[in-house]
Amino acid sequence: MESMTLTGLLKHVAEKFPSHCAISISGKFHITHARLHELVERAASQLVSAGVKHGDVIALTFPNTIEFVIMFLAVIRVRATAAPLNSAYMAEEFEFYLSDSESKLLITAKEGNEAAQAAASKLKIPHITVTLPEADSDIAFSPAPPQSNLQSASEIVNDPSDIGLFLHTSGTTSRPKGVPLSQLNLVSSVNNIKSVYKLCHSDSTVIVLPLFHVHGLMAGLLSSLGAGASVTLPSAGRFSGTTFWSDMKKYNATWYTAVPTIHQILLDRHLSKPESEYPKLRFIRSCSAALAPSVMARLEEAFGAPVLEAYAMTEATHLMASNPLPEDGPHIPGSVGKPVGQEMAILNENGVVQGPNAKGEVCIRGPNVTKGYKNNPEANKSAFQFGWFHTGDVGYLDSDGYLHLVGRIKELINRGGEKISPIEVDAVLVSHPEIAQAVAFGVPDDKYGEEINCAVIPREGSNIDEAEVMRFCKKNLAAFKVPKKVFMTDSLPQTASGKIQRRLVAEHFLAQISTAKVPKFGA
Repeated sequence: MESMTLTGLLKHVAEKFPSHCAISISGKFHITHARLHELVERAASQLVSAGVKHGDVIALTFPNTIEFVIMFLAVIRVRATAAPLNSAYMAEEFEFYLSDSESKLLITAKEGNEAAQAAASKLKIPHITVTLPEADSDIAFSPAPPQSNLQSASEIVNDPSDIGLFLHTSGTTSRPKGVPLSQLNLVSSVNNIKSVYKLCHSDSTVIVLPLFHVHGLMAGLLSSLGAGASVTLPSAGRFSGTTFWSDMKKYNATWYTAVPTIHQILLDRHLSKPESEYPKLRFIRSCSAALAPSVMARLEEAFGAPVLEAYAMTEATHLMASNPLPEDGPHIPGSVGKPVGQEMAILNENGVVQGPNAKGEVCIRGPNVTKGYKNNPEANKSAFQFGWFHTGDVGYLDSDGYLHLVGRIKELINRGGEKISPIEVDAVLVSHPEIAQAVAFGVPDDKYGEEINCAVIPREGSNIDEAEVMRFCKKNLAAFKVPKKVFMTDSLPQTASGKIQRRLVAEHFLAQISTAKVPKFGA
């Protein structure tokens, strides 16, 4: 049973690689896998003393710190459910997430979080803070729980069916849905990620993504820990373009995973302030949003490592498909690779599996997939049909089994019956040497039902204008795919996890035109 839980896997790692570095806090201290295990067990015993019981949901809101890692693992160790929350939320948002998850306790860093505490207080949810001052100290709770037996957690046996993690989807089309993920989901996903990238104890990475989001938590942190590898947490508690490469070099990183927005920041820095040398990486991973082939090529050229694009979602405990390492096969620009550790099929609206190159909805099933959304029978009914989980993405598998995504079903632009993939238009736009970022989106149109618009961020120092963008599009896209209007901008609205959501972008730019009807795509 232990091999079917994340806690069991991490205990095994602590026994196999006890003295190997697990976590470094940049510029401060590091802890080994054995020490991490000890800290987690002791924190778990304190949680038991604080009255945390099997099945309780515990909200955690922290920057990317060692305290978050310890408390996350301690919560799942006592068979409770960790609900990590973005510390930048407003009080109203905290109130929604705390109440929707039915949290029993809020845990924050020593500095606290005013908005989270206000929401917790309103909902009568108790709050405690934790801190780990030094590598060899115990994690300190405030208020301290009643005198705890530091061995009390050792008697607790974790079960694969325990709900370890509770996250909300990023809600591209509607209000966020609660996704419970079991210990079996977690360990299955960690093993899938370890296997496709051959992660092992000699690997090391710097965490650049927030740990309240499934990408950073699963692909960056937990898969590394589950492989006996090392992770470095930046001293600022979040990604910093100025310290990233020095951390990567100092801690002998072999790879990193990020969203396209962060890859773009690193590319821009490379153009303006290149490092004297870059570390030799096994691979660079990109996930959570489409990576344009032209950006992939620039990344590989700049940093001298293969860039492997992957496909993931919260409901699959992150990873669904990935391009392989070079020794295992080609990595194909514009494709998110092959399914990893789960079944994948392209289904039509009647649930019939489609053959190679035929478009339909991407569907999955496997031990990494959630059993269903929390308290949402309607969403479960539409997501689980014909024995498969339906992702809401349109795509096709080519004859070599590589998945190509066309777009979210609800984000495909229907211009007079012609279905346009916004991902395809994005890729053309960012292939222009003077465009840094771009996003295409649908807007209401009296004649065609929907028309295509786009927003563009020019590269630094560029004088590109709307006319040049239109000329470039007309040269590289079929006439019906050419955006009717181009918005030039210096920023794009995005989620905390770095995703650029077309619905938000459409609302943002159309709101600037007083006569426009602002689309509320399914909101």
